[in-house]
Amino acid sequence: MSRLSTVDPDSAAPAAKVLLDKVDRMLGATPNMMRAMAVSPAVLEAYLSFSGSLAKGHLSAAVREQIALVAAVENSCAYCYAAHHVLGAGAGVSADDLAAGGHAEAADPKVTAALRFARAVIRDKGFVSDADLAAVRAAGYGDGEIGEIIGAVALNTFTNYFNSVARTELDFPPVALPQ
Repeated sequence: MSRLSTVDPDSAAPAAKVLLDKVDRMLGATPNMMRAMAVSPAVLEAYLSFSGSLAKGHLSAAVREQIALVAAVENSCAYCYAAHHVLGAGAGVSADDLAAGGHAEAADPKVTAALRFARAVIRDKGFVSDADLAAVRAAGYGDGEIGEIIGAVALNTFTNYFNSVARTELDFPPVALPQ
């Protein structure tokens, strides 16, 4: 059971209802994380705005989903790991890359470089080495894309922490976090 209350979209206050209806239109459902965030419409709006802004960037939805898997593993968020398996599959991430994503691995070496950089950002709390930065650049990422990787890490760290604090009830098929 979740440690934070959730909002029922059918009886939500107007500000929360508008946001939850937007989520339902985007995803075809209203995940429990969004229902918990909607207790403060400012929190849900911030999440949706940040996520929506990153979606307009250069990183594909598939790469952003793989970064989410890395963050979920690094931050031990089972809810997010399960959610991003479903969302990643929907974004075209292969089953092999879904399984490898939590280990910062992918079939495409360029994507692997992004995932390893994201993992370094998390592990080093942003204080990545010159070698980490050189490696992601050598893979073909420019400074704008590197900024988007950092943004994806920040967004997913927020959701990881939110769901860990809330102990959000899992509403996706469970997927065991890798060791």
